[in-house]
Amino acid sequence: MIGCETSGIARRAFAARGHDVWSCDIEAAEDGSNRHIRCDIRDGILDEGWDLLCVMHPPCTRLCRSGRRWMSGPGKWTAPKQLPRGKTLKNMLSEFEEGVSIFTSCWSAPIDRVAIENPEMNDLARDRMPSDLPAPDIVQPFWFGEPAYKATGWYLRGLPKLASTDLLQEPERGSDEWKTWNRIHRMPPGPERTRLRSRSFPGMMNAAADQWGGYALKQEQSA
Repeated sequence: MIGCETSGIARRAFAARGHDVWSCDIEAAEDGSNRHIRCDIRDGILDEGWDLLCVMHPPCTRLCRSGRRWMSGPGKWTAPKQLPRGKTLKNMLSEFEEGVSIFTSCWSAPIDRVAIENPEMNDLARDRMPSDLPAPDIVQPFWFGEPAYKATGWYLRGLPKLASTDLLQEPERGSDEWKTWNRIHRMPPGPERTRLRSRSFPGMMNAAADQWGGYALKQEQSA
């Protein structure tokens, strides 16, 4: 099961290697695939006997360290000094609870092998996480042949860490190429910014399909 993805990038990577793979999201699949289930991942689909769960882009804006300043001032759960434009504190708390609910539902699913993509969390979010949640394994797209910077955290249970498959040489800091590699961080505000910033990298998903899919298959065959 590929959760919280509409692009189909991860689903197609696993499918290309012969896996019986499905994706789900509250939005329709961009590629129109009939192997995409349009639903909330918490609505029972996690109980259907999956061998591996790969959750791509659960809501993380209020859980990540970079978003902590919008949730609280000094200490924990004090009034934040500022809120994002157009947001109320009630909005922020609702989004935080939604992020916690989706993440913990996926992590606690009755599935032996779980990989959840999320940045390193802030202390407020960590306080709400299961006690067995490990620190994320941080990888970069350029480890997998993708000329881009985007620290990508994977919270793993029952799966090995992703190993680099096609490490690119980093460009000189400040060069035009380096600025191009930072295009995700430099992306201007706009209605498509969130969707584009969270889009999967094919090289990384090919590595996941090879390494995690292959690992799961070997375990199932030897059981």
